[in-house]
Amino acid sequence: MAQLTEIVSPAVAGAVLRGVFALPAPVKRLIVGAPVRRDGQELALDAQLMLLMTRLEGRNLTADTVEESRDGLARARVVMGRVPARPVKTREVSIPEAVAARLYTPKGLPEGSPLLVYYHGGGWVIGDVESHDTVCRYLAVHAGVRVLSVGYRLAPEHPYPAAADDARTAYEYAVEHASELGADPRAIAVGGDSAGGNLAAVVGLLAERRPDFALLLYPATDMSRRSRSRELFADGFYLTDADMTWFSDHYCPPERRSEPMASPLLAEDLSGFPPTYLVTAGFDPLRDEGEAFAKRLADAGVPVALRRQEDLIHAFANMWSLGGRFQEAMSEAAGALRTGLYAGPRSGS
Repeated sequence: MAQLTEIVSPAVAGAVLRGVFALPAPVKRLIVGAPVRRDGQELALDAQLMLLMTRLEGRNLTADTVEESRDGLARARVVMGRVPARPVKTREVSIPEAVAARLYTPKGLPEGSPLLVYYHGGGWVIGDVESHDTVCRYLAVHAGVRVLSVGYRLAPEHPYPAAADDARTAYEYAVEHASELGADPRAIAVGGDSAGGNLAAVVGLLAERRPDFALLLYPATDMSRRSRSRELFADGFYLTDADMTWFSDHYCPPERRSEPMASPLLAEDLSGFPPTYLVTAGFDPLRDEGEAFAKRLADAGVPVALRRQEDLIHAFANMWSLGGRFQEAMSEAAGALRTGLYAGPRSGS
């Protein structure tokens, strides 16, 4: 039998999804059934509804092939398609060594603004600048910053450490060319979600000129071990244990997964890492390793604000356009970024 993804266009699916999310909360509760509770947490109604709609559409994060998985994420971008009301100007940026990037500048933002160098999620295998276009627009508008979204090379065509090398190259380009990007060279942050959070952490750890702030959204920080949250939320909460294995096997060979460029949690010394806002999702297999990284940062004397959005699921940043709890969580992240870059000390360039 054909799946809904093969019958219904992404635009129609998006319209249906937004219509369902616009229903009154009591109606949505009737649709999804009893609340889901695990590990002392209750799943947000919005997250529960999103998971139900995903199952009905027959859509999973990974598929049999890399190409099918990439096509699935591209479809999801159209389904979620919505941008902030404030206009954002974009232009493509060519970084040496063939790293593609896109610069986002909110209308009216003056020259010399802070800059966020952003790395998209997708397990180092799927995703691109387009898949996270609305995420970057939201952060640009609500944090009042320029955003340089980096299209790093993907595995398996370009396995580890290609993505990490590109992430560092893009950051160094941003530092060296800040004025050309309209940015303040003393206020440059790195950020990313999931695998992109991993890359942002790697740059924060290894860059010669450390970033001024790090925005880590449910980052992957340890490829070498299985955490308790990976067992607790192995299936049924969007990112699955099987997905994580699929991504890891395409990206990095087992014998190299303990290297800090793959698992920044295992770095010997985290002192000197930039001030950080790190957010995890309560119903996410990556929850515990993200929180372990925050603890290690704090133990190393790094200013870090750890926030667990205990009722949400992985990839909530890409779901902000549905409003509710997803947008609330993203609004908080944007506020943390704005505070970190505008109120934090400005380092020398």
